[in-house]
Amino acid sequence: MTTALGALLTNDLVGITRGRFFPLPARSAAMEKGCGWVPANLGLTPFDEIAADNPWGCIGDLRLLPDPQTRFLSRRLGDGALDGMLCDITTLDGTPWYGCGRSFLKAALSDLENEFGLILQGAFEMEFQIKGASWGAAPAFSLQAMRRADTMCRDLVDALTDIGAAPEIILPEYGQDQFELACAPRPGLQAADKAVLVREVVREVARLHGHRATFTPKLHPDGVGNGLHIHFSFLDATDGTPVAYDPARPHGVSARCGQFVAGIVRHMPALMVLCAPTVVSYLRLVPHHWSAAYSSFGALNREAALRICPIAPHADPARAFNIEFRPTDGTASPYWALGCLVRAGLEGLRQRLPTPPLLSGDPDALSEAERAQSGITRLPATLGAALECFLSDHVVRQWFDPVLIEGIRTAKKCEMDKTRDWSPENICEQYARIY
Repeated sequence: MTTALGALLTNDLVGITRGRFFPLPARSAAMEKGCGWVPANLGLTPFDEIAADNPWGCIGDLRLLPDPQTRFLSRRLGDGALDGMLCDITTLDGTPWYGCGRSFLKAALSDLENEFGLILQGAFEMEFQIKGASWGAAPAFSLQAMRRADTMCRDLVDALTDIGAAPEIILPEYGQDQFELACAPRPGLQAADKAVLVREVVREVARLHGHRATFTPKLHPDGVGNGLHIHFSFLDATDGTPVAYDPARPHGVSARCGQFVAGIVRHMPALMVLCAPTVVSYLRLVPHHWSAAYSSFGALNREAALRICPIAPHADPARAFNIEFRPTDGTASPYWALGCLVRAGLEGLRQRLPTPPLLSGDPDALSEAERAQSGITRLPATLGAALECFLSDHVVRQWFDPVLIEGIRTAKKCEMDKTRDWSPENICEQYARIY
């Protein structure tokens, strides 16, 4: 019998999936019980450096506790099966650890349901580029571009189907050797779980075809960006009725959906340290690139950070209606990013904030006075500015343990110190190697 390596996985503050691995079937029983983990692992930068002044040091032990409902298996990916489970990080007595992104998201979703009777439905839409392929040039969005990658894409769809994450659509995008893949909507935690696994399967399929897939926000300083767009809507927890849409209200945005969006808009600058968590993220978040450089809300507007998505003809608008959050990128953890959106949305619901005015056109074309009148603010332009926004937003800080806040601060400073003298070209190159 061929040995497989079973994985217990977690996804950290900079979107990297790390874990422990067990020889299967010999160690199946041990794997199901979980294994040890180290607090300081959360302080790792994308370059596998830990800040000397991180708050954990050499002290402490944790557990990776697998969730059997997340079991995944595909036998298509090379000689060994891709087999494993996603985990919560707990203390030794089984209590959720404050540094576990999956537990952070679970708690936020629970509060949303318990306080407001809402179940968030989420979907992740991700862009990536292929490096090392010998494909000839092909027009953007074209049949040519798709057919040259047909074998790889079919293998990708098959492997994703194996793990219960069959994509709704896959297409060649605008950038060089760029693709977009959209997942089906699911309850929030399941959506984030699948997003973590989809990225790893994409990388694995590309590797087996002799290529490298990268989700880096910018492969080249002047090239197109790669985003991780988060779509969300709501169901009533009592009967499953869609409640994000209200035809009697402007643009169909229900009162509770509008309040949720308002909370995100208000706190968005502070969320960027976890939604766009790396230095390279801010080469993408610039005006005129459809990546959303301003905290704003729009309808069918790709320069808006939050936008109402179009509804297909003959679709039930109540079920099809959803909001897209666009600033997130592939260096972010789906758990931390979606968890932050839910926490910010909860603030809007609790305060019954009014639905933000809808942005029409490019916010960069407005005057400062016009943006101020509409509550539109520029998102941080650097990781350092994002960190300052995070540290200065006292509402957002309350969502996190003080030790975690210090861990985020020291890790970001360590990452910024390492890259301080790098050119944009070198920044893109180095992050593409990791993501």
